Amino acid sequence: MKNKIVLISIILITSISSAQTKTDSIVSLSLDKIAQVNQVESYVTFPFDIGNLEPLLFEANVSPNFKIRERKDSRLMAVLTSQIIIRMFDEYSYPVKTPSYIPQIAFYFLTGHKESANKLTLFGKIAHHSNGQNGNFYTENGDVNLQSGNFATNYIEIGFLKSSYSNQLNAFKFIKSSIEIHPKKWMLEELQGQYSGLRWHNTFLAYKLPMKSSLIKNKEQRANFSIKAETTLMLDNINNWDTFNIDRLNTSLIVYYHPKFLEDIGFYIQFYHGMDYYNIYFQHQINTIRFGIMTEVLRF
Repeated sequence: MKNKIVLISIILITSISSAQTKTDSIVSLSLDKIAQVNQVESYVTFPFDIGNLEPLLFEANVSPNFKIRERKDSRLMAVLTSQIIIRMFDEYSYPVKTPSYIPQIAFYFLTGHKESANKLTLFGKIAHHSNGQNGNFYTENGDVNLQSGNFATNYIEIGFLKSSYSNQLNAFKFIKSSIEIHPKKWMLEELQGQYSGLRWHNTFLAYKLPMKSSLIKNKEQRANFSIKAETTLMLDNINNWDTFNIDRLNTSLIVYYHPKFLEDIGFYIQFYHGMDYYNIYFQHQINTIRFGIMTEVLRF
């Protein structure tokens, strides 16, 4: 009888330890993955949308990331990204007009205990945004030159990323807040007073894991779906807008789903309201619902 009790105790202890190890491997996010979540997703939109965006065949965001760090468990790392946003317009000859080039380098510093489920990460970014054109900013009749007008600005962004894990929901949650600053000397003179040089970003992300994620091999785990809500508030004096003008607010909601039959990509739907982010098209106000495919952001 005593031998049976001892054997059962050993089995229970082993099972609990094994389960705890598996749970810890899921709950604990490395700085590498936290930085990965904060980087912009690569995507391609479908040739149809709902709203007032110009007719497009597609919009594509290509954002390859190159990590710079001493070793995998470093508290400090940098990510170099050569981001390009392309729109192919549904016009004669299907032109690609003035792509957005946004090369950037971001620095991340992980605070607190490395193995904690709740983490606070500080980050800073230096970026350039231009459209590769050298024409006059305005046309002869005084309109913004969307065809070949020069658009260029440089900016810094500083903020924090708070990450946590919910056992009840079996999901990772992230809260991000940052300030983006475009010094006047870093942007074209024509943009000053029209293009916001002081922006406050806030983001909430939730990544739902497979229901039996603790029993799945690490290399096979990926998020079932994710939700990303973003707001950007333009704080400086632009276009003589009142302090509480609704045009100061950009909002976005993305719902992403990764079906089992796809490996590295999934489907997404985006609701967007606000200023156009496509370089010299910034004066346009967009209200749109878009659909497309997106790369997996959080992988295990």
